[in-house]
Amino acid sequence: MEVREQMNLLRRFYDWLLHWASTPYAAAVLFVWAFAESSCFPIPPDAFLIAMVLGARLRAFRFALLCSLASVLGGMAGYGIGYYLWWSGPGEFSQLARFFFAHVPGFSPEQFARVQGLYEEWTFWVVFTAGFAPIPYKVITISAGAFDISLATFTIASAVGRAARFFLVAGLLWKYGEPVKAFIDRHFNLLSILFVILLIGGFYVLKAVF
Repeated sequence: MEVREQMNLLRRFYDWLLHWASTPYAAAVLFVWAFAESSCFPIPPDAFLIAMVLGARLRAFRFALLCSLASVLGGMAGYGIGYYLWWSGPGEFSQLARFFFAHVPGFSPEQFARVQGLYEEWTFWVVFTAGFAPIPYKVITISAGAFDISLATFTIASAVGRAARFFLVAGLLWKYGEPVKAFIDRHFNLLSILFVILLIGGFYVLKAVF
């Protein structure tokens, strides 16, 4: 597929996202997306949140709250995957873990070993940083359960990091919605490329740091 065709496809996808803000299903779609991204889905919910807020600015903070709540709950589901399903025995990865290593970007046994070392010293900040920064959050949620870190610390750090991220996005769009929308409309192709670069870069940062 040529680059122009890919950009046109992304543009249609963006327009499709925008139309959901005026439907009864907007909140449900946002909730499911944010929940799934914290445990298994590869694409962050930010693009959808942005589209929702641009389509209904008066509901910006309601969308941010919903996205934060769903993401934290999804993170707890990821924690449960790590805690209950990640090991088949002491030090032995389960079939599910091997599937993630083989098919889900950002997962590898070596990274899990490095994350364990970071948890021993920086539990709150590891979870908070993953919740706020554009790196694969699901790696942290699942590994937190796999290494049995404090569920209370994990939940608090997730809530703070995710809420800070989504409310910042919603707040900026609420205040500068029309200029931001006009800017996105004018520079959509460039912003799409930058978003992909950030998404891929997040995996590389995770690999380098963890």
